[in-house]
Amino acid sequence: MTAHLTRKLYDERLRTLSEGSVNVNFNAFVDIKWDDPEFAVDPDDPRWVLTSADALGAHPWYREQSLEARIRIGIWRWAVIAKVGMQFENLLMRGALDYIYQLGNRNEEFRYLTHEITEETHHTQMFQELVNRTGVDTAGGKRWFRQLSRILPLAGSLYPEAFFTGILAGEEPIDHLQKGALRSGEPVHPLPQRIMQIHIAEEARHISFAHEFLRLRVPRFGKVRRGALSLLFPLIMRTLCDVIMIPDRKSAAQVGIPAWVVKDVFWKSEAGQRMLHDLFSDVRMLAEDIGLMNKVSRLLWKALRIDGRPARFRGEPVLHTD
Repeated sequence: MTAHLTRKLYDERLRTLSEGSVNVNFNAFVDIKWDDPEFAVDPDDPRWVLTSADALGAHPWYREQSLEARIRIGIWRWAVIAKVGMQFENLLMRGALDYIYQLGNRNEEFRYLTHEITEETHHTQMFQELVNRTGVDTAGGKRWFRQLSRILPLAGSLYPEAFFTGILAGEEPIDHLQKGALRSGEPVHPLPQRIMQIHIAEEARHISFAHEFLRLRVPRFGKVRRGALSLLFPLIMRTLCDVIMIPDRKSAAQVGIPAWVVKDVFWKSEAGQRMLHDLFSDVRMLAEDIGLMNKVSRLLWKALRIDGRPARFRGEPVLHTD
């Protein structure tokens, strides 16, 4: 476990993140050329075909489909991810507002988190606008998640370490998927490409904050409280990963994806299993650093199939030699 993060250093890092939000920020309806013909959602545009960075895009069943089918499924996949992303960002904003409501004066977290909430507002706008432009009428996350998300923001003040763990559980998979698509070298439609560029740039700060928040607090917890979080941590990671990454089977069936394919992709296939392990290399590093890895929690990480080598540094690209 690394040395404790001091409050002074924590505050300095938050000031740096806040200045970053001032100096580099985006507006959903200024920085995306929604009405540019190049950004139009054309059902005949092959750039909507999913890249191999997406476990569905890498699956043999998908690759065997006609170009028309792969485009249709690609548009649907982007729309579903965007809708779930919008819902998750909405939950984040409400929980962050709940958390900062009780902060004292001169707390650096207030300024940083209000910057983050502002940025997330623009993210929800661009995600929803993408959904609207595709014409895909998706409900987004599974019903149980949509219902539970009405009360989950209360954890922002009632159980903040679990809440910000949940934030990481949602942000890390989306960030991984987006970076993978951009790094794949395969064609990506310019509309989701631009959205991903903006989201990755600003989300880096949001992920940094959640890491620093947990680094400050968790090492100071007593044995019981830290032990409880060590078990909750992988459970929250896997649960919210599934919410974000796995599409509803009924919705998938409407675009012609058989239930067995959804089951195989998430997470039985070789590519799916690999992605599941890769998604959380950064948070495995964090869990090691802040004392959340122990004999019992390691078994849980393994049982949930999200164990593996921790990243050596944040954002380390995952390389496979096979």
